[in-house]
Amino acid sequence: MKVLPYRAETLSGDVYEIAFPLHEDTQSAVRVGQLVDALLACVDREVRLDNVGNGDVLQAMSMALAIRAAMVPGQREVVERLITDLLRNAMSALDRSDYRPATVGHA
Repeated sequence: MKVLPYRAETLSGDVYEIAFPLHEDTQSAVRVGQLVDALLACVDREVRLDNVGNGDVLQAMSMALAIRAAMVPGQREVVERLITDLLRNAMSALDRSDYRPATVGHA
C-alpha cells in the first residue's frame, strides 16, 4: 500500500508526522498532499480572522465534503462508503503518527 508522508504544524506549534495510507486508485500522491496543504491553509487563514470553534470548523468541512461527494458520479451508497473508508483510514493513521507538542521555553 502506498502512503503519503505528511507533516502538519498547528498554529500553536504542535507537530504531527503522519503516514497516510493512500487508496489503491490514487492518481497522484503529490496532488493529494498539495490539496491537503491548500485546504488546511484556507482553514487556518479563516480561523485567524475570527475565533471559530473547532466544532464549527469540523461541521463546515463535513458539509464541504458532502457537497463535493455529491459532485462525484456514481451511486450515492458507493461514494458514501468510500468517504467513510477514507476517513477511517486517515483517522487510524493519526493513531500511528508522531506527535510533538510545541516547546515552550524561557529566554
